[in-house]
Amino acid sequence: MSPIKLVSLMVLASLATGQAWSQTALMKQAQGLFKPIPANAPPLPGNAATPARVELGKLLYFEPRLSESHAINCNSCHMVGMGGVDLQETSLGHRWQHGGRNAPTVYNAVFDVAQFWDGRARDLEQQAGGPLVNPVEMDTTESHVVEQLKGIPGYAAVFAKAYPAVPDPITFDNVRKAIALFEATLITPNAPFDRYLKGNEKALDANQKEGLALFINKGCAACHNGINVGGGMYAPFGVVERPGADILPPGDKGRFAVTKTASDEYVFRVPSLRNIALTAPYFHTGKVWDLRQAVAIMGSSQLGAKLSDEEVGKIEVFLGALTGDQPKVALPTLPPSVATTPRPKP
Repeated sequence: MSPIKLVSLMVLASLATGQAWSQTALMKQAQGLFKPIPANAPPLPGNAATPARVELGKLLYFEPRLSESHAINCNSCHMVGMGGVDLQETSLGHRWQHGGRNAPTVYNAVFDVAQFWDGRARDLEQQAGGPLVNPVEMDTTESHVVEQLKGIPGYAAVFAKAYPAVPDPITFDNVRKAIALFEATLITPNAPFDRYLKGNEKALDANQKEGLALFINKGCAACHNGINVGGGMYAPFGVVERPGADILPPGDKGRFAVTKTASDEYVFRVPSLRNIALTAPYFHTGKVWDLRQAVAIMGSSQLGAKLSDEEVGKIEVFLGALTGDQPKVALPTLPPSVATTPRPKP
């Protein structure tokens, strides 16, 4: 038996008997596996943040005229105030097309190892440009993004303030950079679990602590660890037992589409569990709406463990402690269009 599992079993047993030392053991084990969300947005390598750039990124995040139809913006699929998701199985895009996968939350995405379920974007900056030019999502082009923004006179001064040393600052690259800087601010610190990791024993109640011990002991923390309680690695879906075709459709081979490596078939980026109680539906297909069902599926598919209803319930209670302070974002007033601004295309 591994030392980690042995300690986990001791923790579970001692929790049941109420031994005081077990609380310290559980906290130390958790502190070794997880890290709290910081209070402030982390820096992005090669993309220095300034207040003007973050403000520009916020404007662009809510700017529907970046889409060909002028009807879709970043917030359409990653809603501020709704857990950073759209609460849909798959998102609606240009001409009412549905995307192929469930939209991951933008909250705390800055801490993920890569972006998208298959990790095809290395960071937020690269991700920000993807939906703009995707024909199923916003259906524009890099050149039209620039043409559109230059056709809205109010953006000239905003870009110049954000990038004062650049003669022609309205570029597709700067659009991606600015959006990424704003998205990096969408973090959710101060969850009960964060306070617990910082040493506040009372931040979790007895049921949440039992759920945490089960989460570690059953093996969930092998993939769902680190600052985002996930998001830091790739893993096959269905390690022990593949779920049904509605949850794991055979046509979507995950990371294989990026790497073309046979071992990456049905491999996906492990999702963050931060704010998981707010971000249904679950999995890359968005087919599971009940968090309890999602926990049970992960137990059988990934761990080969048939979790009891009581165990599922306790893990679910612990997952509720991962909901942090939600970002407070004031909706921006966007620069107005003029007679010469490019028009939407249906």
